[in-house]
Order: sequence, then structure tokens, then C-alpha cells
Amino acid sequence: MRGARVTARVGVALGVCFAICFVTGLLSHWIQHPPGWFAWPTRPVWLYRFTQGLHVTTGVAAIPLLLVKLGTVYPKLFARPRIGSPVRLIERASITVLVVAAIFQVFTGLMNTAQWYPWKFFFTTTHYAMAWIVIGAVLVHIAVKLPIIRAALGEPVDAPDPLPAGGDAPDPTPTPEHKGVLTRRTVLRSTWALSGLAAVAVVGQSLPYARWVSFLAPRSGDGPQGLPVNRTASQAGITDGVRSADYRLTVAAAGRETPVTLDALRAMPQTTRDLPIACVEGWSASATWTGVRLRDLLATVGHRGGSDTRMISLERGLYGVSQLPANFVDADDTLIALRLNGDELDLDHGYPCRLIAPNRPGVLQTKWLTRIEVL
Repeated sequence: MRGARVTARVGVALGVCFAICFVTGLLSHWIQHPPGWFAWPTRPVWLYRFTQGLHVTTGVAAIPLLLVKLGTVYPKLFARPRIGSPVRLIERASITVLVVAAIFQVFTGLMNTAQWYPWKFFFTTTHYAMAWIVIGAVLVHIAVKLPIIRAALGEPVDAPDPLPAGGDAPDPTPTPEHKGVLTRRTVLRSTWALSGLAAVAVVGQSLPYARWVSFLAPRSGDGPQGLPVNRTASQAGITDGVRSADYRLTVAAAGRETPVTLDALRAMPQTTRDLPIACVEGWSASATWTGVRLRDLLATVGHRGGSDTRMISLERGLYGVSQLPANFVDADDTLIALRLNGDELDLDHGYPCRLIAPNRPGVLQTKWLTRIEVL
């Protein structure tokens, strides 16, 4: 069961999962921390929902693959000589890094889906940095093992092992102690089934129509106004004081600041859009949002478009500020939302007003807006 044929096939599947997670993870990180050359489109509005749902689902599906892969090779991890030739030294080092980094990635990623952080480091940047280490170790491992991988994949899974020099052919009749022994093919089929079950267990938080079968999905779809909440008003330090008549949304543009009351926002032309909200933890949900288009609000203070904006929340801390690229500012679907699913925004969803833009992570859909700055 620990031969190269099982190991290579499980390794290929695991490599595909890691590659998908790597690419979709890069996209998510670059959207939140964009390099100067990176541009993310506003359409299709469901694209981030798809890529991040794929990222989390594939990462969870990789867990059984990783466990089986380690189970097939672990005796070799401790084989002697520990160092040996330079090639073996590279192989040993790459395997050590790969095993440790891969376990770290799937464990911390799984904890992130449940928003449980039993560590002191910042998850997002650490997960991003470790992804490069994992993918580098994978590439080195493949380069070193490529001849063995090619040979193993070229052989039938359940073909008899080659005879040692001078050995006798084995008796094909199973003895009592061998009856019922798993074949390699059975091991592989069981592995694919476990990996598929792991994916089904969480995919419903990204695909609402599959929610009923996703028995391990951290997000059920329930929440105020039919929409889940990652961070409540109480957790963000927001109180009912925001319902005061003194509330103003300050719009800073063209060198001047314009305070806008909630009644003034309600009096402006209202736009309704059906948009998903998708979070980095993998869950997403569609909702109907109503409010003022951001470009229309900025036009009332003389801004003609083409600029990034800074969205500032009443919440203080890491996610109290977000930057919105110009193509999102000018998009027809970007709203300063006042209503959700036909009702006034719940306090947990960002009352008195919040940003909702297409194709963006939920963490950047700033709630409890107090100030908008044209950059």
C-alpha cells in the first residue's frame, strides 16, 4: 500500500488541489492588498464568490489527500541515511519543508473558515507567505522525484510488484491470511470518496442550493435579515448611538468636506441591485440591496469619477478603513446601501449605511460608514 503507484496518484491529486488553492489564494490576497500592477474587474459580480468558494472547498478536499499521502510515505521520511548525497540532502530538506508547511496551511486555513484563531500571528499575511513556501517545496519535490513519478504513473495500479533478481513467481492463490486485503485500487477509490465527501461537507456555504448537504459548513446562511454576519455591531464596538439624529456621512472631495444626513441619503434617487456578499472564509450569500449609487453621491459634490476612494467606518481597527479602486467607484452596481432585502439595514449589517460593491471580499464591504474620501 505504500508503493510509488498509490503515492504518485494521490500526489498528483494533492498537487492539483494545492495549485488551485495557490492561484485562488493569490487572487484573494491581491484584491485585499493590491500591488500597483494588479487590477480586479467589477464583473461578473459573482467571480470572487466563485474563486474564494473554490479556494476553501479545494483546501478542505485536500485534507484527506494529504493524510493518505503522508500515510503512504511516512516510513521513508525517517529512512537512513538521513543526509547522504547532495541530491538526497535537497530531497530531505524539500520534503521536511513541504510536510510542515502543508500541514500548517490546511490546519490554519480550516481554523480560519470557523473564525477560530488559537495563535498570535496575523492569519492573512502568514497564510500568504506560507503559500509561496509550499508551492516552492512542491516544485522542488516534483523535480527530484519526476523519474519515479513518471514510472509509477505508467504502471497499472494493481499490477504485481516486480520480482527481485532470482526470485520465484508468487502463488496467485490468496492464502487465508491474505483474503480481504485491500487492493491499491480500493485505497485510491476510498481516498477519492473521502476527498469528495470533505468537499461536499463545506461547499454549501458557497453554493446555497447545496447548503442542506454541507453538514460541516461553518455558515448555515442564517442571520439578521436572512444574511450571515461575521462581525456584529457589538463586536465592532458600535452601539445604538449611531441612530442619533446627529449622524452625518462626510464626503471629502475637491478640497472640501460635505456632511450628508441620513434623510438626505434617503431622499436621493435609490437603486436596487441583487449582489452576493462573499467572505474570505468561503461563505457567500445573495441579497437585495437598495441605496444610493456611489458615483451619484460623489457627483453631488462635484466629483466626475476616475479616482479611488477611501471608505472609513465608525468601527476602529484593522478593517475600519478600506480603499475602493476607481473602476468600482464608477460601477453601476456600487451602492451606499440603506436597505437590505426590503428592510432598513440591521445594525449588525452596517446601519445607518454601508458600502456594497460587486465582486469584492466581504471584509472590504465597509459597514457603519462615517466618511468617504476621494483620493
